[in-house]
Amino acid sequence: MPEDHYTAMRHRMVETQIAARGVSDSRVLAAMKKVPRHRFIPSALWDQAHGDYPLPIGEDQTISQPYIVALMTEMLELKDTDRVLEIGTGSGYQAAILAELAAHVYTMDRVGSLLAQAERVLASLGYTNITTRVGDGTLGWPEEMPFEAIIVTAGAPQVPRPLTEQLALGGRLVIPVGDRWSQTLTCVRKTTEGLKFESHGGCRFVRLIGEYGWQEAGWL
Repeated sequence: MPEDHYTAMRHRMVETQIAARGVSDSRVLAAMKKVPRHRFIPSALWDQAHGDYPLPIGEDQTISQPYIVALMTEMLELKDTDRVLEIGTGSGYQAAILAELAAHVYTMDRVGSLLAQAERVLASLGYTNITTRVGDGTLGWPEEMPFEAIIVTAGAPQVPRPLTEQLALGGRLVIPVGDRWSQTLTCVRKTTEGLKFESHGGCRFVRLIGEYGWQEAGWL
């Protein structure tokens, strides 16, 4: 298919799935229209790239539903001067959206093969403000703290303490919290009075594996 076809599909996706459901941040909507979502999934699935559902990307991981990507991004309230930490690079699509909106994105994944593929796609699209790392995302990236925003794209049993510690004062952490089957999309704000928690509805993500997440044989 020509690129114009995918551009038209992206615009329709934003209008019917995202803006129609209440995501109104103009910068987020513009980023979702710009980033070529199909490039981040296996070519055999390109015709489904803009559907209203997650898609498999290998290693039992998924690229999130477009609406969820947009909603979580809007919840971060990003400024173009912000430094963002993403836990769970996956396909690299969310990192690309963040890179359109923030000064620099630090993104981690525990699966090296997925991260390598994401790096190739991000490089081919010309992103230079994204730094990647393989590791346990529940431990964060202490060498680069503090972060104005942190996003976790996997479901956690609780909010990992290292991530709240690495959040700047006034910063926002967006994370799905719950059991293995369903979670609540949660925004944690770091204020002078402590952490403030906000709930933004139900969601379902793959599990966040790590020292401060779910345990998995062979990883810990």
